[in-house]
Amino acid sequence: MSNGRSDHPGEQAHRAPIRLLEIRDTPLSLDEVFQSVGDDAAGGTALFVGTVRNHDMGADVGALSYSAHPLAEAELRRVAEKVVAKYLVRALAAVHRTGDLKVGDLAVVVAVSCAHRAEAFAACRELIDTLKHEVPIWKHQTFADGTAKWVGAC
Repeated sequence: MSNGRSDHPGEQAHRAPIRLLEIRDTPLSLDEVFQSVGDDAAGGTALFVGTVRNHDMGADVGALSYSAHPLAEAELRRVAEKVVAKYLVRALAAVHRTGDLKVGDLAVVVAVSCAHRAEAFAACRELIDTLKHEVPIWKHQTFADGTAKWVGAC
């Protein structure tokens, strides 16, 4: 054994671990994302859910809209492939919403299944953090006082 891992196939990365990648203008489903990363060899599945909150930068948020660059899905795939290359991922999924959202709506759902929980947590964290920093998706927030601000736009 090397690195505390065995040669069992369940300890290895899955051949086709990227199961669901999408940027869509329809509501997101926790069940869809969670089911897409199901794997009998996975001992840990980490799921991150990003929701629209009612405040930002000390102000009440009244409305929010997400926009994505036409190449955003290709960038999302690049990010997912980077995570898969770094961790022993059994299955991975990431879905981000675009369009007008209300407070409480699901904005992004990512999930990663690995043989062990620590690796699932690490891979999931890297997936969401890298997605937020590198995938060209921007939000336009309108505050309760009528002012607005783009977030994430370059």
